[in-house]
Amino acid sequence: MARYTGPKNRIARRFGVNIFGRARNPLLHKPNPAGMHGAKRKKKSDFGVQLDEQQKLKAVYGMLSRKQLVRYFKEAENSKMNTPQAFMERLECRLDTVVYRLRFANTVFGAQQLVAHGHILVNGKKVDRRSFYVRPGMVISVKEKSQNNPLVKNNVESTAREVPEYLALDEGKFSGTLVCSPHTDQIPLPLPINIPLICEFLAHTS
Repeated sequence: MARYTGPKNRIARRFGVNIFGRARNPLLHKPNPAGMHGAKRKKKSDFGVQLDEQQKLKAVYGMLSRKQLVRYFKEAENSKMNTPQAFMERLECRLDTVVYRLRFANTVFGAQQLVAHGHILVNGKKVDRRSFYVRPGMVISVKEKSQNNPLVKNNVESTAREVPEYLALDEGKFSGTLVCSPHTDQIPLPLPINIPLICEFLAHTS
């Protein structure tokens, strides 16, 4: 699966939020949106607003592709659950997202790297697929050799981010469990995102 390598700071400035949680906040010196006329905002069309909401969501989950987003939406649409809730559950239960929420990495991109490089175990077995679907009761842990990594240690010990209530973290064991399926209201998104609007947009454009 391809990894996003584009300009992350530009995206953060576009939405006016340190959306990726980077240590060096890209908004400190350039608070305006990217571009020559970034400070001047024009009123957007309904399509533009929907597209922006979709872009926010893609960014929050590590710059997912449109194809990935559509796949999760289709799965949610075909489920027996409320579509926006099922859609967000699928995004939030991605292995890279869970690794990030458990503070094993300080950004979702760092979490993607940990997974892709084989540092993460699921129920004691190595899983290097970032999109792996974590189910309630599954134990996510850092491989023993990787627990000595200073970055991982610092991230786990940091209190800058709280672990969501649907996850249980055992800092001493560098492991965590998905206690239950996350509800939309519990998910700590870094900025407001209109999920029903995105679902409506995907329903009409996919």
